[in-house]
Amino acid sequence: MPLTRRSFLAALATPRPQPNIVLILADDLGYGDLACYGHKTHRTPHLDRLASTGLRFTDFHSNGPMCSATRAALLTGRYQNRLGRPFEGALGDADYDRGLPLNTPTIASILKSSGYSTAMYGKWHLGFHPPYMPTRFGFDEFRGIVHGDSDHHSHVDRSGRQGWWRNETPANEPGYAADLLTQHGVAFIENNKRRPFFLYLPHLSIHFPWQGPQDKGYRQLGKDYNDASKLGDLATKDIGTQAKAMVEHLDTCVGRILAALKRNGVLENTLVIFTSDNGGYLNYEGGYHNISSNGPLRGQKTEVFEGGHRVPAIASWPGRIRPGVTDSTAASFDLLPTFAHLAGAQADPLTLDGTSLHPVLFDRRPLADRTLYWRIRAHRAARRGDWKLVRLGNAAPQLFNLRTDIGETQNLAPAEPALTNELSAGLVAWEAEVDRSSIR
Repeated sequence: MPLTRRSFLAALATPRPQPNIVLILADDLGYGDLACYGHKTHRTPHLDRLASTGLRFTDFHSNGPMCSATRAALLTGRYQNRLGRPFEGALGDADYDRGLPLNTPTIASILKSSGYSTAMYGKWHLGFHPPYMPTRFGFDEFRGIVHGDSDHHSHVDRSGRQGWWRNETPANEPGYAADLLTQHGVAFIENNKRRPFFLYLPHLSIHFPWQGPQDKGYRQLGKDYNDASKLGDLATKDIGTQAKAMVEHLDTCVGRILAALKRNGVLENTLVIFTSDNGGYLNYEGGYHNISSNGPLRGQKTEVFEGGHRVPAIASWPGRIRPGVTDSTAASFDLLPTFAHLAGAQADPLTLDGTSLHPVLFDRRPLADRTLYWRIRAHRAARRGDWKLVRLGNAAPQLFNLRTDIGETQNLAPAEPALTNELSAGLVAWEAEVDRSSIR
């Protein structure tokens, strides 16, 4: 029987057990890297099917244009800027003794307090050693890397350390990173199918070093790879072949997770979210190019133009989320309040910057009007409705109407001085507020 609007609304009104939640986060996946977002040669059948049977966002944003920033915002439901300047980019060796402040509520700790089993398999990048580990922030189990990147095969990080951990101990496993994370995710589903669970899969793909599953590892313990060799053992600076292999294998891994949910009889009570931590690299230092696709967007990872933070996002829950496409503006930090809402968990709304996506996901209603902000180093941006303000250091402000100019090609600031000044003042006030509240 087809799902009519009446039967759909009746299903929403029917009391259900707490849903399982699976959050899959790609790394450096560009807005245009999936076939369902317009890529002409990448084959991504599993994600395309997820998009066609779920809700595909066209205006979803990472809270930061780099790794640690978005992870901090996503897990805490707050602007990462409240944690201090280091969390606005990517934590590195200079931050070796820094981590997510202890006792910070996260998605995992909030869901765990409501009876969920919780696990994370993938890239943490919010602390490099105990006590700043996922197991201190609500995750029952962790396997993966704590640094910003590692060799996808040998799992050695760019400083020559063993990058693969189990809970709070380095413990290497043989295999390609995406496959290992997926295997652990499948086992977690099988072992927790009779109780609500939260599975967080932040993949390393498609972050450098650019290596597909058929490539070989090259990093070795004790060797320093912080120079150009961090990018990979590459015969060419055209990364298109490696990137294609990584995107398509990531899609295969998503398919394995979806198959495990179905095989274990929990697909109908599981919310699956797929998104990326920031936009993709188009080009990289040293002449590396043809890396990723950000579709029609301007800019790339590290930048506050749309290509740095507008990302693919898909939400699926068979029988609960009607298939379709939404242009509602949403961001990574909206996931915590969304998950807490669905689980009936307690999250202090006074400490959150994000908002629940429940109206969009289930009712197709727009969210309340709000202004979103980004800051990385001296680059800042503000977004309200169709309008976006960009401030690059001390340069004059730029204003774009994203409804008519998604590529941010026409600076309308000279023609709209009142709106430019209003958004500029709001940005200054936001910066002052998050800096006052930041933990240094």
